[in-house]
Amino acid sequence: MNQNKQDDSMLLAARQEINRIDRCMAKLFCERMDAVRRVAEYKRSVGIPVLDASREAEVIARNAALLEDDSLRTYYVNYLKYNMALSRKFQHALLEGQRIAFSGVPGAFADIAAARIFPDGVRVPCADFKAAYEAVVNGDCECAVLPVENSTNGDVSQVIDLAYAGGLCVTGLYDLEIEQCLLAVKGTDISRIRRVSSHPQALGQCAEYIRRYRWEESEAVNTAVAAKNLAESGDQTLAVIASKETAALYGLQILEKKINRSSRNVTRFAVFSRSHREPTATDAHFTMFFTVKNEAGSLMRAMQAIGEHGFNLSTLTSRPTKEANWEYYFYVEGDGCIASAQGMAMLDALRGVCGTIRVLGSFDAIRPLYDPDDPAHTEKTADRMLDEYEEHCK
Repeated sequence: MNQNKQDDSMLLAARQEINRIDRCMAKLFCERMDAVRRVAEYKRSVGIPVLDASREAEVIARNAALLEDDSLRTYYVNYLKYNMALSRKFQHALLEGQRIAFSGVPGAFADIAAARIFPDGVRVPCADFKAAYEAVVNGDCECAVLPVENSTNGDVSQVIDLAYAGGLCVTGLYDLEIEQCLLAVKGTDISRIRRVSSHPQALGQCAEYIRRYRWEESEAVNTAVAAKNLAESGDQTLAVIASKETAALYGLQILEKKINRSSRNVTRFAVFSRSHREPTATDAHFTMFFTVKNEAGSLMRAMQAIGEHGFNLSTLTSRPTKEANWEYYFYVEGDGCIASAQGMAMLDALRGVCGTIRVLGSFDAIRPLYDPDDPAHTEKTADRMLDEYEEHCK
């Protein structure tokens, strides 16, 4: 009898201790979510997405190492993962309604990219690159998602020029794999096609395929605009080159998939924002503009300043400044941290040999934009797993 009373007393004491800890955890949970709210506010102002997989991995590794009891570590890691998924869900709710400008109409590749970067945003279609850029400048949108380069056709000069002449900053670079499809009005046989329409970049990416059929080409402002116009006209002698998502959106038939000449066709998109994101010690990539003095060897000296400080350039593009004849500016994308001592020394060295220099953006990684419906990429399904867990608990 005394043993039973002693056991009951121990159980009661343990439950009281759990209750005390739960009260502390409730208070700490509110404090943590308040900090999460501030993180969401920063992400909205700067124009960066909710998910930061590298940051989450870093936090999990650091906090898991704090546990001395190895038998509890797996449980604690699962607790951290669930807590982060919950925090992400809270951020998504806070960021709902964020306005994201893109060029074209719904179904454009920029629309697809914007949806994957900002799944909670309101995507705002604009007539062209300039209109999308100015929507951010004027405050109509928080940020714009615009293409800056394609792995097959090179840089998108119109966007690079806008970035050089304007004052917006780049807060992230994202790679979207492009799968071009041949679309037509439903019921159309490919033998009836005489003309093909699309954006010049898409026509260039599929040039070999078009030559095979000897079709006449016509340019459109955007791949999705071409598809929309075809759906409205019902012309069975016309085909367009666009995405499979565009076909579904406008009720068109896919005559053939993957018609681009490169099996690895990637377009790099930049997120443009009014707010500047300060470089951090964990950054590993940067974008920058500079001009060089009109002197013999000036470009070589700029390249030496970059290389001597251990930085590699993955992109180097020259464009006319449009301020004076035969005067050019350079757009570069580089690997390395410009917030480091070497990075600061490189910038100082460039200031000594360049006419002007402007860092457009600095970030930790150039991120691939996976299809959110592809189960192979589990980081994209974390919130879905959380929803399933909560449904199971009901």
